[in-house]
Amino acid sequence: MKITSVTVTGIKLPLIRPFIVAYETYYDMPTLLIKIETDAGITGYGEATPDQHVTGETWESTYSMLVHHLAPSVIGENPFHIERIHEKMAELVYGSPSAKAGIDIACYDIMGKATGQPVYNLIGGLYHEVLAVPYVVSILSPEVMAAEAAEALAQGYSTIKIKVGSDPAIDVERIRAVRKAIGDSVQLRVDANQGWRNRATSMWVLEQVKNCNIDWIEQPVIADDISALAEVRSQTVIPVMIDEGVHGDREIRETIVKQAADKLNIKLMKCGGIYPATRLVAQAEMAGMECQVGSMVESAIASVAGAHLCAAKKAIISNELVGPLMFSRDVAAMPFVEKTIKLTEQPGLGLEVDEQVVAELAQMSTVIK
Repeated sequence: MKITSVTVTGIKLPLIRPFIVAYETYYDMPTLLIKIETDAGITGYGEATPDQHVTGETWESTYSMLVHHLAPSVIGENPFHIERIHEKMAELVYGSPSAKAGIDIACYDIMGKATGQPVYNLIGGLYHEVLAVPYVVSILSPEVMAAEAAEALAQGYSTIKIKVGSDPAIDVERIRAVRKAIGDSVQLRVDANQGWRNRATSMWVLEQVKNCNIDWIEQPVIADDISALAEVRSQTVIPVMIDEGVHGDREIRETIVKQAADKLNIKLMKCGGIYPATRLVAQAEMAGMECQVGSMVESAIASVAGAHLCAAKKAIISNELVGPLMFSRDVAAMPFVEKTIKLTEQPGLGLEVDEQVVAELAQMSTVIK
């Protein structure tokens, strides 16, 4: 089997309401869809959702990278030769993880369809049959965040994750207000998205909220300062999760050596796709770290790819694959069952991509042969 063409299409997915994190406010979500066709008549879909604050890629630069460099490099390759494909992409360009993830995910979709197997069966089999999803509250006033979290509980969610990091003093109020609104027994996860910047500020906030029964604090310090994260972990009883600080093998090695985190948030867009993500899971598991699969707020395509990874790996104990719940329109139907994800036995990613919606949302598209 050989890859005969790659279609790269840039779309902007409409959000139901703005999504606010420490470093950006999003009113829509720019993403890139990758369609790979083969000489066997099998088509695979992937997605690249860059974030310039995390991966160093923009929507426009990732489109250019795929069209002019990565997509041409995989023409004629066998989608099953995924290690060779990743080696070829790595030799061609340093970084660009979301662009590489788009190619990777489409190749896995093809592999599954060619073998008649869901992707999770290609990377370990079905370990988690049902994946509970959290409700994610973006940065707003403490009162509004508390009310939104309480409403989420009424809708049936059992885990709340809140975004903070814009102002340490107000963040303390946000955390306290949400905890009060949802009660003591509901799981509460806090993500600062690097917003507290350094050890001193992080420790000041964590000291103020030490009685709020936080499941874990995610990426309180800037991504590059793994040493500061290690200091935070050594000085708090709240479990620490690293997110933006780990993209690939180099950073996870440093994290393990410095004992900088209890948990690892893996994102396909940070590490380059499903194949490199499996390496991160293995390294984290050997170090006794639990994992989560996060999201750049992706469409159903990349979100379900993350779900296949979650389903196949024992060490992945949580996910944040809520992107499709945040869009007023998507290119495929995510397999949500109430407040969970339940993957089917359909081959590949198990999605039916609506090409009509893709065409209507498309703002740029190129076919590479």
